[in-house]
Amino acid sequence: MSEPLAGLPAFRELAARRLAAFSHTEVPDAPGLRRAAVVVCVVPAADEPSVIVIKRAYRGRNAGQWGLPGGRVDDGETPEQAALRELNEEIGLIAEPADVLGRLDDFPASSGFAITPFVVALADPGPLSPSPDEVHSVHEVTLDRLAADDTPRWVPQLGGGRMLQMRLGPAWLVHAPTGAMLWQFREVVLLGREARVADFVQPDWTSR
Repeated sequence: MSEPLAGLPAFRELAARRLAAFSHTEVPDAPGLRRAAVVVCVVPAADEPSVIVIKRAYRGRNAGQWGLPGGRVDDGETPEQAALRELNEEIGLIAEPADVLGRLDDFPASSGFAITPFVVALADPGPLSPSPDEVHSVHEVTLDRLAADDTPRWVPQLGGGRMLQMRLGPAWLVHAPTGAMLWQFREVVLLGREARVADFVQPDWTSR
């Protein structure tokens, strides 16, 4: 990372400053567009601050896929309210609006959802309580792993373009949309660089 982080307080200060300076983009309303919101949730893990990534339950939409805690925006909710509600419903963590450090770009997923990512830092998250109906497993990715030079991998595609793979661990590859949002978090928050992700190639399975 371009600035050293001594722990969660240093991350909070850095992330809030960089997100305040970042002009996020929003996907405009359109017929058939559905909205969802997710949380890039940073917690004080054993070694260093880490981001929570989940593997979804092997049922329903996005079965078995890697994701961030989050889900559909209900009628009458703001995306931020939906993101914090889903964080609690899916993995049992409680976050308040004051824990939200900012947001990244809306991501237009091939499934027809516009996904809004919020960056949250929890100093004392308490125990995880994953919902077995929605979450198969919960994992932590250190900020150093996300910022490492060899984490993003770009795979050329037939017909042009490149597909992003985020290498979060051995045999652990995360694609867009989740990979795209983690990559933008890495670039904007951890590395202090301008980055956009709306045109990232998405695997066919993410549209189901």
